[in-house]
Amino acid sequence: MSSTPSNTPSAAPLGPRWWRRYGAVYAALWRNSVAREMGFKWNFLLWIVVEMLWFALQLIFVAVLYQHTDRIATWSQWEVVLLMGTSHFIQQVFGGLFLVNCAQISEHVRTGRMDFMLLLPVNARWVISVRQVDLGAFVNAGSAVAVIVYALSQLGIRPGPLAILGFLILSAAGVMVHYALMFLLSTISFWTVRAQGIVWAYYNMFQIARLPDAAFRGYFRVFFTFAIPMLLVANVPAKLLAEKIESPLEMVLLLALCGLCLAVSELGWRLALRRYTSASS
Repeated sequence: MSSTPSNTPSAAPLGPRWWRRYGAVYAALWRNSVAREMGFKWNFLLWIVVEMLWFALQLIFVAVLYQHTDRIATWSQWEVVLLMGTSHFIQQVFGGLFLVNCAQISEHVRTGRMDFMLLLPVNARWVISVRQVDLGAFVNAGSAVAVIVYALSQLGIRPGPLAILGFLILSAAGVMVHYALMFLLSTISFWTVRAQGIVWAYYNMFQIARLPDAAFRGYFRVFFTFAIPMLLVANVPAKLLAEKIESPLEMVLLLALCGLCLAVSELGWRLALRRYTSASS
């Protein structure tokens, strides 16, 4: 078996022509995703209902918990609800854009579809990462926004335009942290062929992002802040809206770790391509 080239197809400079080309490809991928989802309407609706019920159960758990306490560390009930809404929003946006695509990398390697992806006249990592969109996840992200708005009203907070913009930027950084780490874990399939167990294990760790960072101490807090930055992903955007940010360094740390995670995942991708051998030769 011969080794495939280690470099992905190079893209043109980031000019207007580049944006038009990739925008047209991405629009076509969205149309295909819509057609796919509408072909199984009941499945589409069922998953939306299931996700909403799961989210509602988590909110009910918080309500029950706060019947026995006034605070978790420094977090009040509605601050925790705001945090859970923020975490759910980030998780659903990530799920809508990237989750299915990262989970399918292992199958691309196993079945040989990766050969086809590498030969496309666009950046290989980009098309692998965005080729399928989960539309139901965006509906569920809307329910998370509704919870965030309601929690803010209960807290008596009306965030200004700068706070909302900062929240969106930090939430986007959180989405990209999840994407970078799950994509990096997915590249393990270039060595093991199957890596779904590792990928979904990381996805299950999303629940940690729903917990207040003040509830963690010692090594656990350090690990889930720096090694796997789950505590930053949702806590920092939520704290910005709740006016609980103690230092701008928290925001800087999230943005810096986002850039670091993306750089490491790119390095892992390039090393994985050097290891990859064509399934068709």
